[in-house]
Parts: sequence; C-alpha cells; structure tokens
Amino acid sequence: MQEEIVPAKRPEMERVLRCKTEVVPIMDAIYIITGKWRVPITIALMEGNKRFSEIQKEVSKITSKVLSHELKEMELNGFVEKKVYEGYPARIEYELTDYSWSIKPIIITLRDFGIQHREKIKQERSRKEQ
Repeated sequence: MQEEIVPAKRPEMERVLRCKTEVVPIMDAIYIITGKWRVPITIALMEGNKRFSEIQKEVSKITSKVLSHELKEMELNGFVEKKVYEGYPARIEYELTDYSWSIKPIIITLRDFGIQHREKIKQERSRKEQ
C-alpha cells in the first residue's frame, strides 16, 4: 500500500513568514516617502535648515495647512527636527535629523529610475505613433 503524500503546512507557513519579513520593512519605507509632499520637503531640507515660509516657497503649491501636517508627521517619524530659537519673535527652523539623511541614496535612485522610466515611455509612444 502506497502512502499518500500530504503537503506539509510548515514549509508554507515558513514561506508566508519569510514573505512578511521581506514585505513589512519595504512597506514601512514606502510609508515614509508616500504622499505628494514628503519627498519635496525632504529635498528642500537637504539644502539646509529652513523656516516654514522658506519651505513653503520651495515646495510650490503646498498649502500652509498641508505643510504643517506633513512637518508634524515627519517629526513624529524622526525625520525632521523643529528647532526653536529664543528671541522676539521666536525663530523656528526645521532640519533633517541625522537618521533622515539615510534616505538620500534612495531618493537619488528613485529620481534616476523616474528619468529612465519617462524616457522609456516616450520612446515606446514614439514607436507606436510611427
């Protein structure tokens, strides 16, 4: 009598867990840069500390309300530090934390991919039109 082969559940569970350990950190990273404004704000602050109004000028079309919300979120995630300088009126500047500089190579890679992808799409459209 032949033994029936039953698929083992353990390897399947190990595969699921391995997938989760790969996907969860990626999703965490995507959360940090998700949204229309976080990358432009980060790039603006890579040029140096800035006051709220300076960031708003550099990140065109962002409203005060949205910028305030994004800066608070970025501060909660350890990406931005709000510095308050004494005086009258008090001067407030925002700066990137040491930790947030670790995203610079990712932003550069995303930029390069975006340039490459845009060029690929242009070429494909051009070929289709001919």
